[in-house]
Amino acid sequence: MMFTRRHFTTGLAMSLGFGTSATVSAADTPLKLRELYKRDGSFSALALQLEGQRVTVSGYMAPPLKAQSKFFVLTKMPMSVCPFCETEAEWPDNILTVYTKRTVKVIPYTVGIKTTGVLELGAKTDPNTGFLSLIRLAGATYG
Repeated sequence: MMFTRRHFTTGLAMSLGFGTSATVSAADTPLKLRELYKRDGSFSALALQLEGQRVTVSGYMAPPLKAQSKFFVLTKMPMSVCPFCETEAEWPDNILTVYTKRTVKVIPYTVGIKTTGVLELGAKTDPNTGFLSLIRLAGATYG
């Protein structure tokens, strides 16, 4: 049997754990916002499965609603203004509220970021701002 480059790379990949059924933590591979919603705007099966777990989501930080805030909105595309500030019925299916433990340090809206926190689903109103969220990361870090 002739040993080819394909045999070498396949063997190398298998020895490194690629192509095996090794499990990966939900926080290891960044999710995209679209993976959390179905086409009709409801939560995806993946979002329901990951509820209560620590996950990482990639996107862009929308400008915070107010200074000294402890949350921001993660969007799938850069947005220079608040993406909504509307009622529950009008909740966009491409955003995620991110609650942090500390005051948010604003990152330019054109810079992609990754944020990691515990995924929470369901309507929740922030007591300080009246801000309504349907899906959010709690205790999150970002950068």
